[in-house]
Amino acid sequence: MTIAEALRHAAARLKAAGLAGAARDARWLVAHAAGLPADRLILHADDPLDPERAIWLDRAVEERSRHRPVAHITGLRQFHGRTFRVTSDTLDPRPETETLIHHALGEEFSSILDLGTGTGILGITLVAETGARGVATDLSAAALDVARQNARAHDVTLAFVQSDWFEGVEGRFDLIVSNPPYIAEDEMAGLSPDVRLWEPAMALTPGGDGLGPYRSISAAVSHHLHPGGRVIVEIGPTQGAAVSAMFHTAGLQDVAVHPDLDGRDRVVMARKR
Repeated sequence: MTIAEALRHAAARLKAAGLAGAARDARWLVAHAAGLPADRLILHADDPLDPERAIWLDRAVEERSRHRPVAHITGLRQFHGRTFRVTSDTLDPRPETETLIHHALGEEFSSILDLGTGTGILGITLVAETGARGVATDLSAAALDVARQNARAHDVTLAFVQSDWFEGVEGRFDLIVSNPPYIAEDEMAGLSPDVRLWEPAMALTPGGDGLGPYRSISAAVSHHLHPGGRVIVEIGPTQGAAVSAMFHTAGLQDVAVHPDLDGRDRVVMARKR
C-alpha cells in the first residue's frame, strides 16, 4: 500500500465513522505512521508504507473512530512551534491557548509561575522564549511527570511542585499564568465525545459553576506577585465578566479581557498595584 492509498483508506474509514475533520485527522495519522511531516505527504504519495507502520495505522484509525483524540493516539501535539508529549493524564493543548502566550510575551518578565501546568505548555514555552526562572505546579503527579519529560525534551529548566494551586508555592513572581479547569459541571454532558470520553475530568471541570479555580487564584495571587507583576488566566468564553470582578475585588488593576483569533473571550489579564 502506498502512502496515497493509505491516506484515502484512512479518510474513508473516519468519514464513515461520522467524524468531522476526517481528512485532516487521516493526514495526521498517516504522517505519523510514515514518519513524515503532514505537509510533505504529497511529495511521498507513491512511496510504499512499511507493513509494520501500516498495522499501526490500522489500529490508530480504529481508535480515532472511537473518538480517541489524535494527540492521544500519536502521543504528540504541536503548540507555539514546539512538539509536546500528551497522554490521557493531561489536557490536550488547544491552539486558542496561544492567546495567553501572546499577551504574556507582551512585556518582559524574569520569573514565572504556571499554575495547573498539565503538559507544561505554558511554563515551558514562556521559559524557552525568555530564559525566565520558572515554577510549575499541578495537583496530578502523572501530569507533572509528563511536564517534566516535555521540559527535558526542550532543554528547559523548571521547578515542578505537586500543589493545589498556591499550596507549597514560595516566593513572588513577575508573571503568574494558568489555564485551569473551567467547564461547569452541568456543561460536561454536552462536550464532544473526543473530550468527554478521553480527557481527564479533573483537567476539564472543577465542578459547580466552573469558577472555583479563579476564586482560589484571585484570593491569593497578590501574595505571590511582585509589585507591578501580572496574572493571566485562560477562561471560558462566557466567564470574562465574572473573573474580571474577582480580580477587581482582589485589588488588582488594569483588569482586561482579551479575545482569541475567533473573537471569543479567552484570557483575563490583571496587574498588582
